[in-house]
Amino acid sequence: MLKGMYTATSGMISQQQRHDMVTNNIANLQTTGYKKQVAPMRSFPEILMQRMNTDEGAPPKIGYMHGGVMMEESMTVFQQGDILETGNAFDFAIVSQMTEIDGEQYTFDESGKHVTDNGEVIYQPQAFFAVQNAQEEVLYTRAGSFVVGSEGQLMTASGEEVLNKDGQRIELVDRFGDIIPIQELVVNQQGQVVYNGDTLIDDLQLVKVNDPYQLIMEGNGLYRYVGDEQPEALTALDQAVVKQGFVERSNVDPSQEMVEMMSALRLYEANQKMVQYYDRNLEKAVNEIGKV
Repeated sequence: MLKGMYTATSGMISQQQRHDMVTNNIANLQTTGYKKQVAPMRSFPEILMQRMNTDEGAPPKIGYMHGGVMMEESMTVFQQGDILETGNAFDFAIVSQMTEIDGEQYTFDESGKHVTDNGEVIYQPQAFFAVQNAQEEVLYTRAGSFVVGSEGQLMTASGEEVLNKDGQRIELVDRFGDIIPIQELVVNQQGQVVYNGDTLIDDLQLVKVNDPYQLIMEGNGLYRYVGDEQPEALTALDQAVVKQGFVERSNVDPSQEMVEMMSALRLYEANQKMVQYYDRNLEKAVNEIGKV
């Protein structure tokens, strides 16, 4: 009986975690560059049930029973979000649909994975801006709503410095040290910052992450890379461009998230009723059967 209660309880915990993740997705529906989180579930290992206290030699097998489920991990879906025109010259969106790897075309599912005939998993590469925080750690983001600091440096809304292709901060100043008016700056599709029509000021550092599942969310739309193979610089052959005056919206689908929320709530309630059922049975066993 207690095994059933543990199974139902694990289901309640998993659905509560799933519900929290869905509500976080909905809360970031309007957050620039936000990538939604999903919660894959994994069942506990099967337990072989056997009849005990028998004189027939080896205990006969009754069958297998699962001990419940758990939320295995939180996964980020790096699917491209919608592109919204803002007209702000300091807003940048990366439009990335990389389907070609080493000269071969692949079809990726919603989670950004392709499974070959022999079972090999290939991940869809993703493009990011490179930024640096106050601890001089390199982070990556798709939230391209940038601002200009007091010294002319290009920064994220949360204060990280945007890096150029050499790993240095980008300073939007002319040869006299004056901050260049935003009206005179243009960023082309390759991320080159051009002043006065033809003067190259700097280049945004655009990188390609071949396995985006090696990225860990840091908050404020930032990701830390923990893989062994460092991100590569984007080339002209990669299917990714920068659009100035646009931002990438969150890739959260509100309708789908509401369905997920209702599903998590109903499954939570179902497991809750099972816990209450086992609780009533235990109460009867202690207070009524125990008196006999």
